[in-house]
Amino acid sequence: MTISKNQKDLTLVIGGSGKTGRRVAERLKEKGHNVRIGSRSAVPSFDWNNEKSWDASLEGVTAAYITYAPDLAMPGATDAIQAFVTLAKQRGVKRLVLLSGRGEEEAQASERIVQSTGLEWTIVRASWFNQNFSEGAFIDMVLNDEITLPARDQVEPFVDVDDIADVVVAALTEDHHNGQIYEVTGPRLMSYADIAADLSSATGRKINYINVPHEGFVAEVENSGAPKEVVWMLDYLFSTVLDGRNAHLTDGVQRALGRPPKDFSDYARDVAATGIWNKNR
Repeated sequence: MTISKNQKDLTLVIGGSGKTGRRVAERLKEKGHNVRIGSRSAVPSFDWNNEKSWDASLEGVTAAYITYAPDLAMPGATDAIQAFVTLAKQRGVKRLVLLSGRGEEEAQASERIVQSTGLEWTIVRASWFNQNFSEGAFIDMVLNDEITLPARDQVEPFVDVDDIADVVVAALTEDHHNGQIYEVTGPRLMSYADIAADLSSATGRKINYINVPHEGFVAEVENSGAPKEVVWMLDYLFSTVLDGRNAHLTDGVQRALGRPPKDFSDYARDVAATGIWNKNR
């Protein structure tokens, strides 16, 4: 099936106001595709915790981009994904693209659910996002000139969210991505000290990386008033996933798009130019 640009095609972008979803929705609209945002604030509303809200969001939908917040590794995620894709198939959805996580066995259980639907599917497995430092949990650390995380000297191939969005849009709109698992990374293995060095260069300020004890970090996040789901996710990621299992590069962006992924230094330069990391903003 080719997803055509006409009034009959409608793509549901779950998490359409989030880091990847917002970019996916924007790109689809620019290409002339009809888009429905799946979020609690949208009309119709979509809420992962309210299964009754899903039916209206799926009405007339031909393809869906699935993101599960805060993470597919969360307890209960597989049940939600199973229920959603079953309903999507019943409602006539033809194509599914799932955002998954590298090295997360729990997330791969959800991948298998999507793969077993009989629908067209693509899996996009992503490493840690560059944009965590400009749109996510770590932006305040950049503004305070201290990246304080329990990451030791572990390395990760941070990936740019714009690259993820480009891969997702290609998978939603082009047939030859069907049945593919794209594991997407940036072009370089980086420690958080490397991250701090690139951020220092981009901002013109000295930004330090300070390794902190895991338990103290989690307690600090909890004491900050962060939602319990976010506390759980950060605890899980830093205690389980950041153990070296993903300390290798992959060619997912190159395979999907025919071009190399964006480097963190280029991301940092581009974000710094917007002024978002200026202390007097």
